[in-house]
Amino acid sequence: MISAGPLPLVLFIVLAAAAIAVAVGARLARGLVPRPWSEVASHVTDALLVGLVAARVGFVLLWWQSYLEAPWSILRIGDGGFIPWVGIVAGLALAFWRLRAKPVLRKPVLIGFMAGIAAWALLAGTVLMLQRSMVQMPEAELSLLDHTPVQLHEYTGRPMVVNLWATWCPPCRREMPVLAAAQHRFPGVNFVLVNQGESPIEVLNYLEQSGLSFENMLLDPYSRVMQEVGARGLPTTLFFHADGRLADTHMGELTEAALAHTLQQRFNVKARTSSAASTPPSPP
Repeated sequence: MISAGPLPLVLFIVLAAAAIAVAVGARLARGLVPRPWSEVASHVTDALLVGLVAARVGFVLLWWQSYLEAPWSILRIGDGGFIPWVGIVAGLALAFWRLRAKPVLRKPVLIGFMAGIAAWALLAGTVLMLQRSMVQMPEAELSLLDHTPVQLHEYTGRPMVVNLWATWCPPCRREMPVLAAAQHRFPGVNFVLVNQGESPIEVLNYLEQSGLSFENMLLDPYSRVMQEVGARGLPTTLFFHADGRLADTHMGELTEAALAHTLQQRFNVKARTSSAASTPPSPP
């Protein structure tokens, strides 16, 4: 999995795109204003901040029912819940409004914005393609809680969510109820929980104490899956198509809204109604 240390790679992509927007805009603004770099950087920074807030608000409004059940999760922006086009529109609207008093900067700044948006789209698309080509279905030998050997490819045939977790990991424990509920709300998807480096007793004790139940709970005592996919931390969630191709990855805690959004975007699946979800689906 492509990563950039402890910070999400998407953050570096956004910052790189913003830097390109400033560089292009400042270049075009030379000779038009005394301090082109600071002038353009001010507009880009403000638009970026407003755009990020708007993109988050748009996502929360789209999935308001999920956030209504857990309002605190609105603050967990690490779930990746943003709607880019809402942020772009909001950022551009702010730029237009601020530039009404500085028409001489209008063209350089807006061209800079376009360059930054293009760079963001190109970098994000490239990273996603690299991830899909570099991360394959892990082949590590795993086991069920009763020590029966099993491998992840046995769960292909329909879309699959593979969650790497451990009982000592607070974000992992916080997202466990979300995953437990999702396995019943999305019967067309296999949810496979792969514990990293712990014993069956530790896992069973945690599940009993937390009152959670999972259809597919696997053990990876030597954390080989983490090594195979290049995961830098826990929790890490991988989304695979039915044929085993990687669809997406997420490092960090998932909220209910972010999980449902990814499943809808990548697999075109929607949650079934609460009444239908009362009967758990049969294992694959």
